[in-house]
Amino acid sequence: MFVSRAAYVTLVCVLAAAKDLPHPLSDEFINTINLKQNSWKAGRNFPRDTSFAHLKKIMGVIKDEHFATLPIKTHKIDLIASLPENFDPRDKWPDCPTLNEVRDQGSCGSCWAFGAVEAMTDRVCTYSNGTKHFHFSAEDLLSCCPICGLGCSGGMPRLAWEYWKHFGLVSGGSYNSSQGCRPYEIPPCEHHVPGNRMPCSGDTKTPKCTKKCESGYDVNYKQDKQYGKHVYTVSGDEDHIRAELFKNGPVEGAFTVYSDLLSYKSGVYKHTQGDALGGHAVKILGWGVENDNKYWLIANSWNSDWGDNGFFKILRGEDHCGIESSIVTGEPLLDEH
Repeated sequence: MFVSRAAYVTLVCVLAAAKDLPHPLSDEFINTINLKQNSWKAGRNFPRDTSFAHLKKIMGVIKDEHFATLPIKTHKIDLIASLPENFDPRDKWPDCPTLNEVRDQGSCGSCWAFGAVEAMTDRVCTYSNGTKHFHFSAEDLLSCCPICGLGCSGGMPRLAWEYWKHFGLVSGGSYNSSQGCRPYEIPPCEHHVPGNRMPCSGDTKTPKCTKKCESGYDVNYKQDKQYGKHVYTVSGDEDHIRAELFKNGPVEGAFTVYSDLLSYKSGVYKHTQGDALGGHAVKILGWGVENDNKYWLIANSWNSDWGDNGFFKILRGEDHCGIESSIVTGEPLLDEH
């Protein structure tokens, strides 16, 4: 095959440039991020030799071609006009302890399920004004929803919420917690700086769907289920998302993760450098302004060692990395229990 000299030179330059790019978990890459901007701080969250198979695996959102079929919710102008500049739901609903919770998905692309059950769990509490508590099982959703996608190889948030509405979900705590009907069975791995967890391999298989509660839990699997009443998205306008968070509680959002987010430590994240790794789902809690940068407050599911004790802030109002255009949430059905 003939290759022109111009094409050859271009190819050589591209390969040379790629070779010169610092590794996204290197100190050089982290230092470059901090030199290029001052809205957020980067630092080491992952060991330098972390498997890229693991890093790509934990971005588990599959593109949803039918997202637009969700009903779109908007809020009244008078509510929007009265919203505060900063909002943290932990102040409004102090009797909802799961608003502080950061879960750990382990070496599994189950973020789509985690973002969903985290927001569902919070909403049972916020809709009941702190009087009802139910910790939805990520295990149950991950393993028993065949329509949601591919389990540990990714899924669609919209279908996670639809499954909750039509089939219900049981309770379940974190790995080895013996909490609820079906606790998470995938162990936490050492996503981050060296510690006492097992290494993250990125090859975790989806758990089997077991429609029974673990021994010692005194409620029947079917009786333990709780359901959603309505499932919807929220207008991508930031004011309607703010109104939804303020009135009803956390939502699930999805966005594109770039390699610089892996090193987030504090501040308001703005994509600065690095390639896209995949789609990721998270729980959006609140909002605020920091050093003149508007942000969303978000809980991640990479355990509390990552980022700012498991939380992070991302630029608000510009659909940064798609964070405002894929909101999914719903209303819990509280009358059943």
